[in-house]
Amino acid sequence: MEDEFAIVRVPERNRFEMHEGDTIIGIAAYSLSGDRVTFTHTVMDDRYGGRGLGSRLAEFVLNDAAGSGKRIVPECSFISAYVRKHHDWDEYLEPAGTESR
Repeated sequence: MEDEFAIVRVPERNRFEMHEGDTIIGIAAYSLSGDRVTFTHTVMDDRYGGRGLGSRLAEFVLNDAAGSGKRIVPECSFISAYVRKHHDWDEYLEPAGTESR
């Protein structure tokens, strides 16, 4: 069921969280600098593996960044691998390790 999982931004913790009810089952951590959002770490609970939920989280956070006009720095290996396979965000990408403008 699609509606049982919710993704929320938690700006005070610099991360997005995926919830099943009250349980956090995944996070995508980020840092902000100027017009850039650097995705630093993504983790999904192993019990939810193989269900496409990590990809759903990645798509959500990338759409959020692009929709807010941010440049995306995919430092996290999961987000980096995701954008190599899905090119919807190519115009927003900055290579990891680049200096802020």
